[in-house]
Amino acid sequence: MKLQLVVDWIACDAHGTCAELFPEWVTLDEWGYPIIDGRPVPKDLEGHARRAVAACPVLALQLRRVPRS
Repeated sequence: MKLQLVVDWIACDAHGTCAELFPEWVTLDEWGYPIIDGRPVPKDLEGHARRAVAACPVLALQLRRVPRS
């Protein structure tokens, strides 16, 4: 299975930590909310994704398993 980065929009407070730690996959909109690349995270970037998820101050960022295509 692959991993996909997702945001809980209700919990997100637009701190921007995810974009700072994982700029390859996360950018910010004009209000500071994350814009997530919807593709599965490549194996070589999973460590960066996990670090961004762990650092989210409101636990709004998650990694979910998705079937391989």
